[in-house]
Amino acid sequence: MGTVVGNNTRRYHGHLVAATEPPEVRYVLLDGIEAYVSIGANSDGLSSNQYVGTVHPEGYRNLESFTIGDCAEWVWNVRGSLISKRISMHESVNAVTITYTNLGEVGMTLSLRPLVAHKFYHDNFRVTDFYPELLLFPDDRTVIAHQGIRLAIEHPGANRTPTTGWYYRFEHPRETERGLDPIDDLFCPCELQYILGPGESVSLVAATEDGIEAQITKSESIAESHSVEDSLISAARHFIVKAPERTGIIAGYPWFTDWGRDTMISLPGICLETGHVAEARAILSAYASQMRQGLIPNRFVDKGETPDYNTVDASLWFGNAIYLTLEREWDESFARTALGWLAEIIEWHRKGTRYGIKVDPADGLVTQGEPGVQLTWMDAKVGDWVVTPRHGKPVEVNGLWVNLLRVAEHLAIKLGSSAQGYAELADQAEVSMRKKFWHPRVGHYLDTIEPDDASLRPNQLIAMSLPFAPLTGDEAILALGKIERDLLTPMGLRTLGPKEASYVGRFEGPLDKRDAAYHQGTAWPWLLGPYVSAVMKVTGDKKRAQSALTHIVTSLQSYGIGGIAEVYDGDAPQYPGGCPWQAWSVGEVLRAWRECNK
Repeated sequence: MGTVVGNNTRRYHGHLVAATEPPEVRYVLLDGIEAYVSIGANSDGLSSNQYVGTVHPEGYRNLESFTIGDCAEWVWNVRGSLISKRISMHESVNAVTITYTNLGEVGMTLSLRPLVAHKFYHDNFRVTDFYPELLLFPDDRTVIAHQGIRLAIEHPGANRTPTTGWYYRFEHPRETERGLDPIDDLFCPCELQYILGPGESVSLVAATEDGIEAQITKSESIAESHSVEDSLISAARHFIVKAPERTGIIAGYPWFTDWGRDTMISLPGICLETGHVAEARAILSAYASQMRQGLIPNRFVDKGETPDYNTVDASLWFGNAIYLTLEREWDESFARTALGWLAEIIEWHRKGTRYGIKVDPADGLVTQGEPGVQLTWMDAKVGDWVVTPRHGKPVEVNGLWVNLLRVAEHLAIKLGSSAQGYAELADQAEVSMRKKFWHPRVGHYLDTIEPDDASLRPNQLIAMSLPFAPLTGDEAILALGKIERDLLTPMGLRTLGPKEASYVGRFEGPLDKRDAAYHQGTAWPWLLGPYVSAVMKVTGDKKRAQSALTHIVTSLQSYGIGGIAEVYDGDAPQYPGGCPWQAWSVGEVLRAWRECNK
């Protein structure tokens, strides 16, 4: 992970970011390589490193081109000679190959200085934190060991000078923008020198030591012209991770792990639209194994850890993911097991579970909320301040509840079981939603009821878009028009209408300021999925639905190249923010694209 010009602008950037305990525990090991070429009596830098107050060397000035596909390739023009660098990842192991090639017609000397971080990916790296064991093997291998993790660098054919040293005060401007410590120091274990004739190449392999020993295959194809659908499928596959004990979906790179709500929302696009149906079943089964009192965890945890269950909607999205998985590929055994999971969720919601989550018997709707706790997907919290508490009966939560009841009814009928109880509960909740959520004066559905909140938010789209959506008809058509006028942007749906008093149009500044804006106007690409489905369901207008995706698919070539960002500013010009690669952004755009192009 890095930048087109080559300098690392985030603490997460590095040539080798290894999942030492996949998928949660990641280490930045090889931060980068400082590279120089000498042609005749002249020496020029290829790399670019940003320090406090300066950039050195300034290799970006000679950068001719950058291309990315299965590998990344930079080409520099140095005094009329072309030199390329490729970084290729390896399948299923913590390893990368870095290859330099002399594309010119004259010989050159290449000098490389590996820069090592050896840090947990959220942390900064300082000279005072690092007590390395440096091992110089005669078979062209240099190993740096620290805190039980070994980084091995294989450099066949190099003239190695084992001079160690430190490079101080690298600056990461993206962290400055987020109000975080932007400074790292880096350790150089040696200098490697090569003589490259015209057309000659040299390669280094950087890996955790177990990765060096593994039989590894690297991918080296450069980007080709792909359709939008191919590009989205290619983006989606990077979020499916297979650890020794389980398969999961990473919510976003570089800093998220696998979260319950994100997994269930993104699973239809990330898994089902890419042909990974077996993986979808495995993921659903894994989360079901951690269900407690009718709730799946907010975050998947490994053995010995205590899960957090502070989410009202993850279990309901879980029901939707079950339905779509079985619609994609029927599996009777899995369906029977899944119906048992749904029955457990329904039972606990009816009698009441954690955080005040329960079904109100008077209207059949789900209510939720406790002071100081955020349970819906709009879950930003600054200190003790819950920015959007949304206590009571949120519109999307109850849309998902009706949908889950209908899924249980559907499966029970298909499996020959009694479905009457599920149907009666769904009927009651659906009638209540249509009666209580519509607000004729404002022309859209309330965001929550009891207490009522008439703020214009996109959550109503979810209750209009699901397979068994309870909000339909003329009222839904009117609400869609209001949403399109005030919430729909080229890059996603605003989380709050710009005419609302609490609207914030820019997602910027330190983390507390960003959290305060997170769901107060910031636009989210993933909501284009529910918008497209709602348009298709309510109006059947395919052209209207597809036009909403025109701009977001072009973002695959910017910010997080080959992915779609987590958020964008609500106001134009809409700058991207948050995670550069977000699973539900990619998954929902892919699912919606497919829905428009069936």
